[in-house]
Amino acid sequence: MLLPIDPWFTSAVAADVWSASRADAEALAARQAQRLRALLTAAAKGSRLFRESLGNAPAAADARLQDLPVSHKAELMRHFDDWVTDPALKLDQIQRFMRDGTQVGESYMGRFIVWESSGSTGEPGVFVQDRHAMGVYDALESVRRPAPTLWHRLLDPWLMSERIVFVGAIGGHFASVVSMERLRRLSPMLAPRLHCVSFLRPLDELLAEVQALRPTVLASYPSAALLLAQAQEEGRLKVALREIWTGGETLTPAMRRGIQRGFGCGVRNSYGASEFLPMAGECSLGRLHLNSDWLILEPVDEHGRPVPPGHASATTLLTNLANHVQPLIRYDLGDQVKLAASPCVCGSHLPLIDVQGRRDDTLRLAGRGRRRVPVLPLAISTVLEEEAGLFDFQLRQQGPRELTLCTARGGAEVTQQLRLARKALETFLAAQGVPEVHIHCHSHQAGQRGRSGKVLRVLATPSH
Repeated sequence: MLLPIDPWFTSAVAADVWSASRADAEALAARQAQRLRALLTAAAKGSRLFRESLGNAPAAADARLQDLPVSHKAELMRHFDDWVTDPALKLDQIQRFMRDGTQVGESYMGRFIVWESSGSTGEPGVFVQDRHAMGVYDALESVRRPAPTLWHRLLDPWLMSERIVFVGAIGGHFASVVSMERLRRLSPMLAPRLHCVSFLRPLDELLAEVQALRPTVLASYPSAALLLAQAQEEGRLKVALREIWTGGETLTPAMRRGIQRGFGCGVRNSYGASEFLPMAGECSLGRLHLNSDWLILEPVDEHGRPVPPGHASATTLLTNLANHVQPLIRYDLGDQVKLAASPCVCGSHLPLIDVQGRRDDTLRLAGRGRRRVPVLPLAISTVLEEEAGLFDFQLRQQGPRELTLCTARGGAEVTQQLRLARKALETFLAAQGVPEVHIHCHSHQAGQRGRSGKVLRVLATPSH
């Protein structure tokens, strides 16, 4: 089946992205305004859901973004078929396609790439991209990702000399693994150098597989990258990396230092979401720049009022200027961010952004003997979501082999989910080398919130 890619459009966008990277603030604002008008027009024409708030297309093109209502994932997903602008897209048919694990990275209907969010905010989502949206994401990723050295970028612009290993959740149509599998299908020459490894495997098996693949670039979440870096320091892993790519969690300065110390190479962090993959990337100085030529982020307070630069938001509203097939307009991301008040000294006028993301803990449970077994928070989340359908939860460590799992919801369905969750966790942890774990389950119990205002999903007690 043909993959949704438009090489001419992608090349044109790449040239524009390169130019915009060097543009001044006025030129960036002009690009943003033009693309916003195009998005609002497309939404008014094709989306029955947005037509109610935007009116007809001519009027929609001149609408002020701040005057439009905030949209939320749960509401949009309930009206998915009215939300999208292509009538051929039906949620039940897409979900049927996504239940087939062999189709990960394959195109849907020959025209779209689809992936699911992990449901980290308590509500899973399904996101559809056409070839134009994917062209924008590809261009942003390729043009604005700094190479380890300038000569390396010049000699190998398409990463053909690299062996790239992604360590993460690979058992579903998640954005990261879909992107990797799509690249494998697009480039038969690059395919043998791209690999995905599940972080659900026991640590010793995970280390052995990464070792055997001999990566030169490792892509993963900060917590997983740090765990692998510690294994490298201890001599349990021996790989020669040129670079680490991280994203999906908060990368603290301490985590960055630990990863760099373990692997002896640079770390390139990024900020993205299922709703827009490359929202921000690091410059050569290690600071995150927002791709404001292709998206709009509105930091707002708890009442939805704009937050000025230099101040942290309560949440953030995303408008995706690249995706016309599934319009995201003033979409509540739930992330706490802070825009810088002044430009970066690197010279780019792309806005600087500081992201206060989720900071879940890596648990260290008692294995056999005196061994402490590290368990990644995103691995736990994946198990509970995939095996029990539990998205709104908090898991707290109470002792070496004692955990408390709670959710704010209640009812018979939740009771059944907690039963499935306990069994799935016990099975998973036993495979990791942690037998006889005691898991206490509670419904109608809200979880502890972190500084970002989000409920922390996985918490280790201070003594653990």
